[in-house]
Amino acid sequence: MTLDSSAAGFLQMLVDAGRPPLHESTPVDARAGYDAMAPFGGEGADVESVTETTIDGVPCQVVRPRGVSTPPVLMWFHGGGWVIGSSEASLAVCRDLAAAAGCAVVSVDYRLAPEHPAPAAVMDCSAVTKWVLEHGSEIGLDHHRVAVGGDSAGGNLAALVALDLGEELCHQVLVYPAVDLTISHPSIDENAEGYLLTKAGMEWFVGHYLGGTGIDAGDASVSPLAAPAARMRNAATASVLVAGFDPLRDEGLAYATALSDAGVATQTRPFSGQIHGFFSLRVLIPEAGEAIDWVAQQLKNAFT
Repeated sequence: MTLDSSAAGFLQMLVDAGRPPLHESTPVDARAGYDAMAPFGGEGADVESVTETTIDGVPCQVVRPRGVSTPPVLMWFHGGGWVIGSSEASLAVCRDLAAAAGCAVVSVDYRLAPEHPAPAAVMDCSAVTKWVLEHGSEIGLDHHRVAVGGDSAGGNLAALVALDLGEELCHQVLVYPAVDLTISHPSIDENAEGYLLTKAGMEWFVGHYLGGTGIDAGDASVSPLAAPAARMRNAATASVLVAGFDPLRDEGLAYATALSDAGVATQTRPFSGQIHGFFSLRVLIPEAGEAIDWVAQQLKNAFT
């Protein structure tokens, strides 16, 4: 594999900027650093509206596409290791997906660790998704066509919600998902340093997320890959995107295989020259546009 030249340029930009390692930061400083990168996702596509609201007590943004009176819904759970990130920081991606897939995107501002460790994030994402399934028509959404998706930690949350809700959902989109919190797959060490997300960074994220909870990193309540096949088999069809230079590459591939082996129709799209996080860096890494278009087409197929 060869690292994409745009991704390499972005990584060099971070080196030149003297960006401190994530695992040496406080959660507050890490959040500020993450938010500072939001402009690299661009402004996002033109949409009908972006509305801030609260659903079942959880803050959300609802992005509506143009020209669709009762759109299907993508529940989007942002990345950030359960510690950083927000719906505002991921707004450009949500606008792009809404426009390209012709769906509404409900982006969930779930509670973050360490202030709110596991299982708070899963509970918030599940609660909002259940509300949309039951009451989405009250706000002009097609509650019969609801998918879940997310990147990184958001992919973890989407996978867990998909396991919980099964056939109530029509699809799940997992963008370089963190599906095994034991941090033990070969790509963790292969891509341990130098590609934005590091092994030390993953340990920092998981430590904040699970610290003090008594939840084992390999427990199926936080690591979807540990779920038994009997539980996986009723999950919604899946689209899994992985990046070649990502510490999480191998667990994403393993989860796609596990879903497929359980009988779930699953499509996998590797971006072999890419790094973790590229999906949200469309301004600097053009291949992000191709990734967004692929996800949007998968959603359109599922909504049909």
